[in-house]
Amino acid sequence: MTEPTTASTAAKGGFDLGQGPGRLLVWLYGVFTVAAASRSVVQMILDFGRAPLAYVLSAAAAVVYAFITYSLVRGGNTARRAALVCCAAELAGVLLVGTWTVVEPSAFPDATVWSDFGMGYLFIPVILPVTAMMWLRRAGQRPAP
Repeated sequence: MTEPTTASTAAKGGFDLGQGPGRLLVWLYGVFTVAAASRSVVQMILDFGRAPLAYVLSAAAAVVYAFITYSLVRGGNTARRAALVCCAAELAGVLLVGTWTVVEPSAFPDATVWSDFGMGYLFIPVILPVTAMMWLRRAGQRPAP
């Protein structure tokens, strides 16, 4: 049985990214947006000089998370493609920063959201973009009703 299609869903490309497993992704990305943004703002206000790179990277992660959340809520094929690109960039960032923090820990006197591949966040930062890309690719393969 197919999901009911609203006029706005049909206008956006025939599917709603925020339904089914997409709803969990919207929730998780929303939580990570708030967590990364809150963490970076507090750290930048209280002690920016201690680890500016780490705090700016956490703020950048928050922006990426916010854009992915927005794209998932918006739905449609254009938003799906934009979210795929952002998820790929997010995964690249997690892998780059994660590797950097393992190889050169002195470069990060304080942790970022992506430090040690997101270990401080139960590795969700490295799992989330992979899961989201799988969902977005699957959603793009669904036929329009």
